[in-house]
Formats: sequence, structure tokens, C-alpha cells
Amino acid sequence: MASKKSEIHLRTLTALAEPNRKQIVDLLREGPLTVGEIAERLGLRQPQASKHLKLLNESGILNVTADANRRIYGLRAEPFIGLNEWLSSFRKVMEERFDKLDDYLEKIQKIEKNKNRSKR
Repeated sequence: MASKKSEIHLRTLTALAEPNRKQIVDLLREGPLTVGEIAERLGLRQPQASKHLKLLNESGILNVTADANRRIYGLRAEPFIGLNEWLSSFRKVMEERFDKLDDYLEKIQKIEKNKNRSKR
């Protein structure tokens, strides 16, 4: 059974998999924006942008603040911190594997070097 954390990571990754939503997140890295500003910068119609913002908000990536009749969208740090921690666990495993590969390749190079010396 999947843990709650892995479900959150899956929701975050699924939300970011769609190109327009990823572009929205990239835009919001610079700071909060309204739906109109997002739609204009990405060349989307406002209903399209609203649909993507709704999904990003439901996935926990965004926070929304109301300012009169405007909604201002910004990024939440927590989903990205969680993803980074999750990815870090893979980095450690891969670094260990690369270290083992380096050791193996050095061993083979020494063997080849010794063979070449013996032939002389």
C-alpha cells in the first residue's frame, strides 16, 4: 500500500506532467499572479487557465488569496520540498551505484595495464 507521502508526490508529479500546468508553475516561480495575468502571458483563454489553476490548487501546489474580486495564485513550497526529499533518496542510491561502477572500472583498467606490461 502506498504511503501518504508517496500519494502526495504522485499528485504533484501528475499535476506537473501537463505542459500548460508546468508553464504556470514556471511563471509563478517569479511571484504570485492573477488568472488574467497567467492567461495573457501563456496565450491561453481565461477558462483554460482557470481549469489548470484549479487542478494545481487541488493537488496542493498553489495557494490562493482573494483580493476584492481577484484571485491571486502563488506557489506553496511544501510539495516541492517533499519532491526534493523524495528525489534525494534516489540520488543517494544512484551515487552509490556510480561509485561501485567507478571502482569496478578502475579494477579492470589495472588488470588491462598489468596485461599490457606482461606482454612487453
